Amino acid sequence: MSNEQINEIEEEESGLGFWDHVEELRRRIIYSVVGILIGCLIAGVFIGNIMDLVLLKPAANANLDLQNLKPFGQPFLYFKVILVVGIIFSFPFMLYQLWAFIKPALYEHEKRWVSTITFFTSLCFFVGVAFSYFVMIPSMLAFAASFGSDKIKNIIDINEYFSFLTMILLASGILFEMPMISFVLARFGIVTPKMLRKYWRHSVIVILIIAAVITPTPDPISQLIFAAPLFLLYEISIWVAAIGLRKRQAAEAAGDYQKA
Repeated sequence: MSNEQINEIEEEESGLGFWDHVEELRRRIIYSVVGILIGCLIAGVFIGNIMDLVLLKPAANANLDLQNLKPFGQPFLYFKVILVVGIIFSFPFMLYQLWAFIKPALYEHEKRWVSTITFFTSLCFFVGVAFSYFVMIPSMLAFAASFGSDKIKNIIDINEYFSFLTMILLASGILFEMPMISFVLARFGIVTPKMLRKYWRHSVIVILIIAAVITPTPDPISQLIFAAPLFLLYEISIWVAAIGLRKRQAAEAAGDYQKA
């Protein structure tokens, strides 16, 4: 029997051929785009409060003056804010679409925890965003406002300020996914707690480098504020990976690794 015939038999057994997967991917992308548009619509309705009460508040608390240097700087800024906030709002929905696309390739028992993974992954992302907004960004802006000569007035370009906020918020949200990534990789047998413990010293160096790159301020306090939760997250990742490994071993012992 040729390889092409074998592939055709496997596709018939799975119920989805190549073009079916392409069509499913297209459908999930369309759903994700619709989710982003709905998120942008919600952000557009509340853009005034989002700007005044959320995005501009850290600068106001740090006594930093912001200015616009472009003729149409503020309209473009508002459009960028609406887009970024819309993406953040729709993150759980986009994540679910990703898992829904992968779902046909999962084992039957793995399909049962897709919703749980989506929930906790979204939770980790929003916890990271909240941590950066309430802890990291205020400390960084306070350092920026207090550093240097009193004869130099800090007047920050609003676009530079928004780029700073976007980078810190999204980077923190993504890095806080570390435990969930460890859990998923452990469930698929890619990583183990022993492996993560083995590379603990390497992770310390990597975390410090990430903290130095992402934090725009050179002060070690801001870098340590960013690095400290990453160390904690790495330890949590080891614990979570152990849970994922035990669940995988239990599923293998029960013979659950059978395709639907």
